[in-house]
Amino acid sequence: MNMKQTWTRLLNYTGKYKSYATWSCLSAIISVAASLIGPYLIGKTIDHMIGIGEVQFAEIFRLLTILGLVYLVGSAFGWVLTYLTNRLAYQTVNDLRDEMFDRLNVLPLKYHDNHPQGDSISRFVNDMDAISDGLLQGFSTLLTGIVTVIGAIVLMLYTSPMMTIVVLLSAPATYFVARFITIRSQQLFRDQARILGSLNGYVEEMIGGQKVVQAFRYEEHSFAEFTARNEELYQTGVKSQFVSSLSNPSTRLVNNITFSIIALIGSIMVIMSRISIGELSSFLIYANLFAKPFNEITGVITQLQSATASAQRVFQVLDEPEEPKDDPKAVHFPAAQGTITFHHVKFAYQADRPLITDLNLVVEPGTKVAIVGQTGAGKTTLVNLLMRFYDVEDGEIAIDGTNINRMTRDSLRRTFGMVLQDTWLFGGTIRDNIAYGKPEASQEEVIAAAKAANAHSFIKRLPQGYDTVISGTGDSLSQGQKQLLTIARVMLVDPPMLILDEATSSIDTLTEIRIQAAFLKMMEGRTSFVIAHRLSTIREADVILYMKDGDVVESGSHEELLERGGYYAGLYNSQFAAVNG
Repeated sequence: MNMKQTWTRLLNYTGKYKSYATWSCLSAIISVAASLIGPYLIGKTIDHMIGIGEVQFAEIFRLLTILGLVYLVGSAFGWVLTYLTNRLAYQTVNDLRDEMFDRLNVLPLKYHDNHPQGDSISRFVNDMDAISDGLLQGFSTLLTGIVTVIGAIVLMLYTSPMMTIVVLLSAPATYFVARFITIRSQQLFRDQARILGSLNGYVEEMIGGQKVVQAFRYEEHSFAEFTARNEELYQTGVKSQFVSSLSNPSTRLVNNITFSIIALIGSIMVIMSRISIGELSSFLIYANLFAKPFNEITGVITQLQSATASAQRVFQVLDEPEEPKDDPKAVHFPAAQGTITFHHVKFAYQADRPLITDLNLVVEPGTKVAIVGQTGAGKTTLVNLLMRFYDVEDGEIAIDGTNINRMTRDSLRRTFGMVLQDTWLFGGTIRDNIAYGKPEASQEEVIAAAKAANAHSFIKRLPQGYDTVISGTGDSLSQGQKQLLTIARVMLVDPPMLILDEATSSIDTLTEIRIQAAFLKMMEGRTSFVIAHRLSTIREADVILYMKDGDVVESGSHEELLERGGYYAGLYNSQFAAVNG
């Protein structure tokens, strides 16, 4: 997307604010008209100073009074123009932010897996601010510039057509000088925005993992990496600013040369009595006003180029294909427990690296299924496919004989309650975090869910209990406490099926035993999938699946798999050999 296409698309967002644009244009016309009338009155005032003892003070006073009123009106409408262009720019960026946030919510999980969070945040914050500055400068400069150029040309032609031709001949030179510099600096601004996003992503990673950084004494390495990226941003920023800053003085040089030539020609014409001194003074002011918009545009070229690069990054997100829409014929899946079937499922995150090649699996209603295997075997992938965070490439996953691709995603996902290894909390009260999936829940329901998750006791010890406000990172809570809150969140929703992905990995052994009892009670009669590395947590499962290279290579109960002496037995013995010995 080039600069013209970017700004055409960006300006389309201002269409819904036509009233602001209309009144901005009117204000610009009045404000510029006042600035154009001023030089005419100044010229007339000079012409009433005929010589020594021949100054017409009464007429001069009248003209200066009119001049003061004209400039007062021009200043008032200039303020109105500034106010309206601010509203127009910020409303437009506000809409862009809304659309981008909405787009981020509907993008498939694959996008978020492949893009650093810090870079997305940079697009949402830094790039939006750059667009706002560019729009603000662009609107103001464009509106006043067009009216000023047209008005100045008309009045210059009225004063002296010959000198006007000289002025107009300088315009192409100014344009080509500015364009020559702009083309070379635009790529630098794109690089600057990209590097800034990368730097923000790295900073977010390091700050978020500061405990690990310090635990592994990685401070010097992280600082060295940050310094290298920061230096790259500095070098690119300096180059882009330097190259862009050449535009304004270069165009001013062309305009000053033109101004000198006009002054010389005008002086000769005054001597020849072709024009008066007052008219020459007015013309020189008009020539300066004519050049002013070009100088202003080159003066704000940095903001405009930065806004262009930022807008292109924002539009890249807006143009990302969202999660596929549900089929118009998709059915609303009822909240019922049914048979789950994986039939010849094939899937790969990357086309050249297949993960699941031919998975076949049948899970009966109410079965507690445990999934084990080495890291990268496809355990979490199985859950991602079941929840339709990713769609299978071939084969099908069915519930009660209905392909999940023919179910609405909303109804499908509402039938599952997920507790993940990575806890996620948001800024708000403890109650709000527990009631995230059921905002209308009563206080009694929230407390019951917290008690079931063994979280009630530590919540009551907090300063305001369930009304205690925590940050989005939940730094005031331990990792185990945060995980208890996410477990309580699922228990409150009380879904018909469960997915527990290392749900108790951050909890001490005693609490884990209590949570397991709560889970077992909650899983009674429900189809449940449990992913765990600690095999002590899955002994009670009805079926244990051992996955290897994306396929189920062993299945059976705990005792059955131990008797076979296969993969599961080897994994189990590696964990408990020392204890059993």
